Amino acid sequence: MAAVHTPPVQTLIDELGRLPGIGPKSAQRIAFHLLKIPEVDAYRLADAIREAKARVQFCERCFNVAESSLCPICTDERRDGTTLCVVEESRDIIAIERTGEFKGRYHVLLGAMNPLEGIGPDQLKIRELLARLGPEQVTEVVICTNPNTEGEVTAMYLARMLSPLGITVSRLASGLPVGGDLEYADELTLGPTSTCIIRYRYRREARPLINDAPARKSGRGLSPGPLLPRNRMISQKAPFSRRSPRSADPGSNNWKSWTPPPEGL
Repeated sequence: MAAVHTPPVQTLIDELGRLPGIGPKSAQRIAFHLLKIPEVDAYRLADAIREAKARVQFCERCFNVAESSLCPICTDERRDGTTLCVVEESRDIIAIERTGEFKGRYHVLLGAMNPLEGIGPDQLKIRELLARLGPEQVTEVVICTNPNTEGEVTAMYLARMLSPLGITVSRLASGLPVGGDLEYADELTLGPTSTCIIRYRYRREARPLINDAPARKSGRGLSPGPLLPRNRMISQKAPFSRRSPRSADPGSNNWKSWTPPPEGL
């Protein structure tokens, strides 16, 4: 059977298929696209790949991508050096930096533990992480690995290694996304959120919930005192109903209710 593609084209397809997330069909589509574009564009892409490979290296301290021995985050003196955020890949730093909330420094593991693929602690930058704790006086490590099997195994391993050292170990929270519905969330998504629920606190007023101020005269007749403010918590010990008002002795703990005047007065 004759070959479907010429050797140069087949070699290009095979090399593109080795990229992550690129299957045989996608590799074939990209290869034929590169053959159709002008020669200048194809050479510009090749030069960009060659230049990035020659100039970009890993930071000697945090193993983020950098053009020199240290990345811009490690050389920034405004960063809090006592807090480290541990991520799997350098692209995870970009996602966290977009939030603008984290002001510490990072440490890239360059992967996650995966025994099926032969990736253990020795293949990751864990030893380098432990070596940074003392000289940089790190007091807290935030583990931001992916919420999958490999990421959870890596997080548990790091927590067991760092906890005996007296360092605060935190984990990136996971749960419902913004705009998500509880109806479509499974137990694995809702499980971590049940332990970190935000509790809203409302301020209770010392004054009575229902104002007992005497009725005042107005142009339309008698008018009750000020109404109950909208943003107030109604205590269960002071029930209030407009349909069945009840009065009580002024010295008791029950509040008096009032009935709104008829329309037209």
